[in-house]
Amino acid sequence: MILRVKELTVHYGKAIVLNRISLEVGEGSVVTIIGANGAGKSTILRALSGLIPITSGEIFFFDRRINGLRIPEIVKLGLIHIPEGRKLFPYLSVLSNINLGASIRKDSVGIKKDMDEVFSYFPILQMRCNQKAGTLSGGEQQMLAIARGLMAKPKLLLMDEPSLGLAPLMVSSLVPVIKNINKRRVSVLLVEQNVPLALQVAGMGYALRVGRIVLQGAIKEFKDSEIVKRAYLGA
Repeated sequence: MILRVKELTVHYGKAIVLNRISLEVGEGSVVTIIGANGAGKSTILRALSGLIPITSGEIFFFDRRINGLRIPEIVKLGLIHIPEGRKLFPYLSVLSNINLGASIRKDSVGIKKDMDEVFSYFPILQMRCNQKAGTLSGGEQQMLAIARGLMAKPKLLLMDEPSLGLAPLMVSSLVPVIKNINKRRVSVLLVEQNVPLALQVAGMGYALRVGRIVLQGAIKEFKDSEIVKRAYLGA
């Protein structure tokens, strides 16, 4: 397993947000966490990447315990977080934002190769290299956030609501993007409210409700689950 989370508990003040969450991500897999707003999905990703302290539990990345490590140390290990809302540098150019993703790397040949690959995924970004990131459309900004994350050479990519605010056509285009990322032997942990999108790309899933996992298993089981059909698919 590339990632193992054991009994993860997180509080915001006195309120419990995550209650003894355990989950795993296999190497080379795509795993999704689905749930309604406020279920705690984004909190899981923030805890994994060291952005918030945890109350208790353990997080192992390639069998190394990482809870308590500083964020730069976690990033260097290859755990990369694409946050909800993109968090770009709006007054910097597209190219500068992309280069920031590779700021911890020293392999210039590898950086050039990865940038060429990123531009093959998102040709529009190459066309807009010198444009300020803040002037891009919402869909283009999401492409840029993904491109910046890929330039960090992730082993595990945490994707937080990549479909948020996107037009339906742009949401559909995320499916081949996530599949292509996974073909690069990058594992993906995807947090999504758009359940049909999540079920198209993931092989394993967890359903979260008010800080607790209420369902886990292979995606086929999710598609057949009455819980998922009623709560998330409108069936």
